[in-house]
Amino acid sequence: MNKKIRIVVDAMGGDFSPVNDVLGAVEAAQKDNSIEVILVGIKDKIIEVLDSKNIDHNLVTIVHASEVISMSDSPASSVRTKQDSSIVVGCKMVRDGKADAFVSAGNTGAVATSATFNIGRIRGVERPTMGTYFPNEAGITTIFDVGAFVDSKPNHLLGYALMASIFVENIYGISNPTVALLTVGEEEEKGGKVIKETSELLRNSGLNFIGNIEGRDILKGKSNIIICDGFTGNIVLKFGESFPKFLKHLLVEYSKKGLIQKLKVLIAKGVIKDALKPLDYQEYGGVPLLGVNGACIIGHGSSTPYAIANMVKRAKDIVEKQVNQKIESRIISLNK
Repeated sequence: MNKKIRIVVDAMGGDFSPVNDVLGAVEAAQKDNSIEVILVGIKDKIIEVLDSKNIDHNLVTIVHASEVISMSDSPASSVRTKQDSSIVVGCKMVRDGKADAFVSAGNTGAVATSATFNIGRIRGVERPTMGTYFPNEAGITTIFDVGAFVDSKPNHLLGYALMASIFVENIYGISNPTVALLTVGEEEEKGGKVIKETSELLRNSGLNFIGNIEGRDILKGKSNIIICDGFTGNIVLKFGESFPKFLKHLLVEYSKKGLIQKLKVLIAKGVIKDALKPLDYQEYGGVPLLGVNGACIIGHGSSTPYAIANMVKRAKDIVEKQVNQKIESRIISLNK
């Protein structure tokens, strides 16, 4: 019998913890018997959710962690002072070989910090990176970094591109994915010193670098991978997440103009919902933190059980397809 993939879910992460985290973890366990789901957090509260829904306790393993890192806590100080928090305990389980992956919808900075220091970086990785998925006119686009670290040096951006290429090739099945650098213009001379130095490194990297692109090119499908610093990437991510809600707002306002307009919106509601589905963060669950020595998925604070279940699925994919091992192998070969 094949060994199960052990995935730790932070039961105390997110705006609706522990309910959504527990229910999402249970959903993942029920759908896939090749994984072992481990809930880490305040045991009594986890059991309370399971009992309220008449869920068999044997579907998950519970590991008690007495402290919680809130969304408003300082990432660095909370990771240092709350050693028995669900985030720190979960990451240490991966580090100690007690789990293969960690999933959390909690404080993004705290998860990234804890994963970096408690799980540790893959050998040769200078700085981990967090990436996200965007649909486009041609298929998919991924953006790295989207907030793991707000500032980046050229060598960091090169590392993001290398890790992203391996991730996209293995998770999305895109051979030799294209890589582009996000800046204020397509011309080589556009951008500051960091952009120009990064562009030079990418041209000589052996990656499929196609040059610079602008913000308007993100959804056009000009590149499979877009590289930028975490400050810029996080702005793009948050803007993208707000777009579906804004479209829904426009439709509601339009429907208020009269009965005919309301009927038009009602008739088109199902089609619009299906069309906007690729923009829904719940479909891909969370974003991968690449470069740490274990699969780590960070989710939206308002994640639903469905989103949590999809985060678990994404973590499983990273473990199964040995993304981390391939990143380490590639970095070692480049440094020879």
